[in-house]
Amino acid sequence: MDLEKNTTNQKRLRILNEDELQTIYSIPNFTYEDRCQYFSLTQPEKELLETFRSVKSKAYFILQLGYFKAKCLFFTFNLHEVAEDLRHILKKHFNGCKITDLSSIGKVTKLKQQHFILELFNYQNCDTEKRCLLEKKARKSATFCSKPIYIFREMMNYLSEQQIIVPGYSFMQKTIGKSITYEQNRLATMLQNHLSLPTIKALKRLLEDSSGLYEITRLKHEPKDFSITEIKKEIDRGQQIQNLYQHTQKLLSKFAISNESIKYYASLVDYYSVYKLKRLNEWIGYLYLLCFVFHRYQRMHDNLIHTFTYRVRRYMDEAKSAGKEQVYKSHLERNQNIKKVGEVLYLFTDDQIPADATFQEIQDRAFAILERPKLAAIADQIVTNTKLDEVAFRWEYIDQLSHQFKRSLRPVFLMVDFLAVSAHDPLMEAIHFLKKAFMKNKPLGKYPSDTFPQQFIPNGMKRYIYQLNSLGKKVLQADHYEFFVYQLLRNGLEAGDIFCRDSIRFRSFEDDLISDLEWKQKETLLAENGLTIFNQPIQVHLTELEKELETRITKVNHHIESGENKYIQIKKRGSHSRWALPYVRDNESMNHPFFETVKPVEIKNVLHYVNQRCQFLEAFEHILGRYAKQPREEQTLVACLLACLGNQYGIRENG
Repeated sequence: MDLEKNTTNQKRLRILNEDELQTIYSIPNFTYEDRCQYFSLTQPEKELLETFRSVKSKAYFILQLGYFKAKCLFFTFNLHEVAEDLRHILKKHFNGCKITDLSSIGKVTKLKQQHFILELFNYQNCDTEKRCLLEKKARKSATFCSKPIYIFREMMNYLSEQQIIVPGYSFMQKTIGKSITYEQNRLATMLQNHLSLPTIKALKRLLEDSSGLYEITRLKHEPKDFSITEIKKEIDRGQQIQNLYQHTQKLLSKFAISNESIKYYASLVDYYSVYKLKRLNEWIGYLYLLCFVFHRYQRMHDNLIHTFTYRVRRYMDEAKSAGKEQVYKSHLERNQNIKKVGEVLYLFTDDQIPADATFQEIQDRAFAILERPKLAAIADQIVTNTKLDEVAFRWEYIDQLSHQFKRSLRPVFLMVDFLAVSAHDPLMEAIHFLKKAFMKNKPLGKYPSDTFPQQFIPNGMKRYIYQLNSLGKKVLQADHYEFFVYQLLRNGLEAGDIFCRDSIRFRSFEDDLISDLEWKQKETLLAENGLTIFNQPIQVHLTELEKELETRITKVNHHIESGENKYIQIKKRGSHSRWALPYVRDNESMNHPFFETVKPVEIKNVLHYVNQRCQFLEAFEHILGRYAKQPREEQTLVACLLACLGNQYGIRENG
């Protein structure tokens, strides 16, 4: 097996950006409040301080101690590099004493101080033995997810739990790189033993450009919107890799590879150009492509289901709006017609009409005021006291949309395999019935009403699904039935009652659980993942939580009653006490009065206006160099900006 390209001359991974690197590995940049907190000394710390003679050694000890409290790390520094911190310490602990020599202290004294601090906080240095354990942890983490930042975080969590000093960044890079290489080599070896020749040929075809465009590049494209054209292309892409996906599914299930690792390896295919993919180790390239096919096929299902739910919701919203509009128009028309009905009634009290006038003449006069159908409808409404049915108006609008929803929803409906949480869900019977009918290309209207599954239709909805024919017999309205199935299917998908196994967003909860075979090693799994609490009987755990909660409630009540909590007021009425939050009038208006006179404008419109004036979006560059020359999409960039701002500061701050 030739895996040299994947084991030697590996460059160091870029795991952290500059800010993250500074946050973890650089000397803390304290504020005044931070200095007061971290440079305050407890009695044991004061006792250790007295073991050093000179003010310089003592000050250096307090600095090392404070920095360790903040980051659980030791730093190498000269005193002039931390002048502000030193000034604070000298003023607080040494009556403003001056130090002229601002170099570092001796190595022996420095190590002695670090030893005292480690003992004080029960921490350990990351020696050779600890590094070996850390490397094992990295390899284990790589099997769950080979994303470097994930492994780094798992290692950091492990070091924190074990109270071990974080080793240097270069060691972390090297260890993570080796763990990823080890995991990839493991998977590559399994591929060599299990990958069939037809599958290899199918993977190689993805990197061919027979039609002027690489197949893999075509597959990377995703729908730009929910239009019928875009979704048709997405379905075609899914059908193109369907057979390969089924082989991939069987293969990856044998490899003990997690969904997160699959997602990560798939993302590398998106990241690398075809040229770079071809230059990878052959078997590593196959691994990436297999994961890409697996993940892309599932993402295709996500896209289709999102389209389905979006379109059904949009049709329903349109129908609701149309129903409300029709009710409004009907009320308006009814009010106008009621006035005319009054004019009709006046005919019976009009003395100018001859007594010998025929009933036909009276009718002619009445229908001249208000047409016969409208007069009959008003009379019926008055006699029966019927109210306008907004839901019926909605279904009338759905009838108008029938061609549209059949054209846009049926292809998605046929492509996706839906399953239900309950094996006996009556809706699933209707879904299977519709799929069979669509595949036969037989119009639903040609099927007898009694052949449609109907158990899922609530009694209150039947009046809209059925209509009376000329013989007075109830007949099922096929279009209403079909759309009602789509409506319930959309509700089930969003509630999680209906799912798709070949999906990421809409799969079953059970699909994310480990297998029964793995669960037999429950004790080991729980121990490795630090979840030993789940070995505790539930009643014991609940009792402990109850005691903890009761203790906290008692403590909080004591703080309130004693007046220590200044943010809560106690109001006594006789023998009863009530607490309330003090009302503080905000004297400072959130917005300047000027803005009250200005019409509200959406943030995206503000950004669009600013970009028109100064073209600030031109400063953005695509993260992938090969796309740098493509024109920038303003809507996409603005959406990303708003998402980043919303995630960092929250909606209130952005508003």
